[in-house]
Amino acid sequence: MATKTTTKKAAAPKSNTPSVEFTLFAPEAATVFLVGDFNGWDPAASPMRRFKDGTFKKSLKLKGGRHEYLFLVDGQWWNDPANGNRAANPYGGENSVIEA
Repeated sequence: MATKTTTKKAAAPKSNTPSVEFTLFAPEAATVFLVGDFNGWDPAASPMRRFKDGTFKKSLKLKGGRHEYLFLVDGQWWNDPANGNRAANPYGGENSVIEA
């Protein structure tokens, strides 16, 4: 009688990095991108998903610590209106700040 041997791959370890959900209510906007130090300030790296009610959302796993970010709304830079934590940026404006 033949014996069948199977090898099972070990499951990849789950990340302990918490997911952070960013939300912006912008019902008139066509496109919104989440841009920050966590994605190299790349405007195309994190497009946000639009919901029927005009809310845009994006969840990201962020390393612990302080992160600065902005929303790029139809080509215009916006602070997060739901987050009053700000830091001056080198362009004369402010970035929103989150602690993960």
